[in-house]
Amino acid sequence: MKQAYLRPVIYFFFWLFVSVVIKALFIGYHYTKAAELTFLEIFKVFLYGLRMDASFAAYLCAVPFICFLLESLKKHLYLYRLVNGYTFLIILVVAGLVTADLEMYNAWGYRLDATPLQYLNTPQEMVASVSAAPVFLLTAIFLLLVILFAVIYHRVVNPLLKKKNNAYFSKGSRVMAFCCLALLIIPIRGGLQHIPINQSDVYFSNKLFANHAAVNLPWNVLYSLNRRNYAAQNPYKYMAMGQARKYVDSLYVLPASADNQNISVLKSTRPNVLFIILESNTAKLVGCLGGEPGVTPHIDELAREGILFTNIYSSGDRSEKGLVALLSGYPVQTTTSIIKLPRKTEHLPHLSQVLKAQGYGTSYYYGGELAFANIKSYLLNAGYDRLVSKFDFPSKTYNSKWGVHDHVLLNRWLTDLKNDKQPFFSTLFTLSSHEPYDIPIPAKFAGSDEATKFKNSMYYTDYAIGNFIEEAKKQPWWNNTVIVMAADHGHRFPGDDPNFKPSKFRIPFLLTGGALKQAYPPVSIIGSQTDIVPTLLHQLKLPTEQFKWGKDLLNPATKSFAFYVFNDGFGYVTPAGTITFDNVAKQVITKDYNVPPQQLNYGKAYMELSFEDYLNK
Repeated sequence: MKQAYLRPVIYFFFWLFVSVVIKALFIGYHYTKAAELTFLEIFKVFLYGLRMDASFAAYLCAVPFICFLLESLKKHLYLYRLVNGYTFLIILVVAGLVTADLEMYNAWGYRLDATPLQYLNTPQEMVASVSAAPVFLLTAIFLLLVILFAVIYHRVVNPLLKKKNNAYFSKGSRVMAFCCLALLIIPIRGGLQHIPINQSDVYFSNKLFANHAAVNLPWNVLYSLNRRNYAAQNPYKYMAMGQARKYVDSLYVLPASADNQNISVLKSTRPNVLFIILESNTAKLVGCLGGEPGVTPHIDELAREGILFTNIYSSGDRSEKGLVALLSGYPVQTTTSIIKLPRKTEHLPHLSQVLKAQGYGTSYYYGGELAFANIKSYLLNAGYDRLVSKFDFPSKTYNSKWGVHDHVLLNRWLTDLKNDKQPFFSTLFTLSSHEPYDIPIPAKFAGSDEATKFKNSMYYTDYAIGNFIEEAKKQPWWNNTVIVMAADHGHRFPGDDPNFKPSKFRIPFLLTGGALKQAYPPVSIIGSQTDIVPTLLHQLKLPTEQFKWGKDLLNPATKSFAFYVFNDGFGYVTPAGTITFDNVAKQVITKDYNVPPQQLNYGKAYMELSFEDYLNK
């Protein structure tokens, strides 16, 4: 009687069992890598991976659960043979994917995803990648998996799925089948959280193998197929690659005397570093950048105390893109983002890694969900010692949508920094100036329109930062601390800028803190987010070769330019003006009067070469 009601549950747990087995097989097959993990870390592989395993199982249950519901509605309808055929087909596919992944992981260093599709026209390249694979062993594993899962399903699960008596089309069985089908959406999404599950949700360790092992392999393949992140060819082929490289290289070549022109602005080459990333902070509302006065009085004051860079542009228009540009000095892609592919971000340089190697303690603070856009996997690949997110705060401190109010996050940051060993490197990402622009203080500016709400949210974030700085100046570590402050991207308000307009991408960037020797006049060189890490590292007397897409903004010999991307287009800014280009229509959108024709070639070359680099990561 009970099995009539529990058919959906039994079928779901069969696929959950399959997921656990293939995870154990992956760990066992790569036992030399697994030997580096502790017993607790191996346990966490299964524990953290359980949500993705459940998501995979839920996807596979959709068709059978519909069949169970239909059977419960009609007495003489028998669909279990359809369910059996469907299940055995999936078993074959899963076993094939799992077997291929075992050896491809050895060859490529990342879990199987949609990447092999780019080799369909040149299968010899894929074969070459795994030419030393133990074919007989892998064939045996494939057959054993098929036999194991098929036998367990046939002997244990299938007998419980067949309709045998009136209980299988009773009201209770009908209600159970309907509820199970409706509730599949919860495990499919990975829970009730705001953001659907992605790879970041199962990443938990600084050890790459542990994170890779926690990923559900079939889910990863389906996710990658859905995201279409496997572009086989560079769609931005505007010139010969050699010519593109000459254009881009010329932007970073300095005269031999340039090393003697470096400006040193810090009292020490080993200061504490606080990196504040400002959500959606646009230069149009920053008074010291010529924006509307009165919105950012505290940032304006900090700019007067430190160094303000007046012509800095975000590399893209999304938070996850800006994060990579700011912390890895890496260019942004147009219609995708490298952060969505953890196997690519593993190859990026990270400011955190550089400073950690110098003995810095590292931490990252964000009031929202780190799983958003795979940010957590990026941060774990960066090797941060401590990650703090909304789940480390009581729910009463949340705003209506994203997470913790900025002043709460900054207060927690200040408290933790008091106990951190020096030198420390800590990153904080604000969020209150993200729509819906909820703020916990009375509005400064009257109005209920979206532009005014955004302006009030920027004022609130500035207010929270001002309070933080006031308290930070009282701390013993202040005199040996440099603060890097920059936005993740700009904003269309005020003015409702079109997506390509350079004013939408112009952002604040400043250096301040007790570690600066003095206040300095504003720096007018045109630059990008990708220039911030090299500029800081030059001040710390550390190598910058890894960050090849950036330049030192404090070197007078540095060339003045910025490159940014929007949805399948780019903008290129120089002292002569800005040119914007549509990569789809292959035509110029806007061109300032003094922009020379050659400037478009530099933009095309940068677009082509940076995307080629992304494909090769």
